[in-house]
Amino acid sequence: MRTASIPVALIVFGIAWLLWYFRMFPDIDWIIAAGMAVAGIAILAFDRITKTSVVTGPFLIAAGIAWFVHDKYRYTWYVLIPMLLILLGLLMLIARLPQIPDRSGNKGVGKPTPVQ
Repeated sequence: MRTASIPVALIVFGIAWLLWYFRMFPDIDWIIAAGMAVAGIAILAFDRITKTSVVTGPFLIAAGIAWFVHDKYRYTWYVLIPMLLILLGLLMLIARLPQIPDRSGNKGVGKPTPVQ
């Protein structure tokens, strides 16, 4: 049954393509925007508040919103990209606050133990 993975993937891909062609499947831009927002929420949910997640999570959410606004309301990227850059800079400044931890609860992971 391992050899059936490629034919099954081709069938699924073909069905998705036909559904999209006949407008029975949502537009790909909608899926990309939702995927970015869900990924940002997942980063914040799983990693909690850390210096990395406080930048990547909200930025992915904002990028998904920008993608949606561009697709739905036809805002130009000449406006949306500078806004995203400003947000990214603000998030990077927020991540430098000493109250935000470097990592979540796994502080000892990846550090070598001292030799006695």
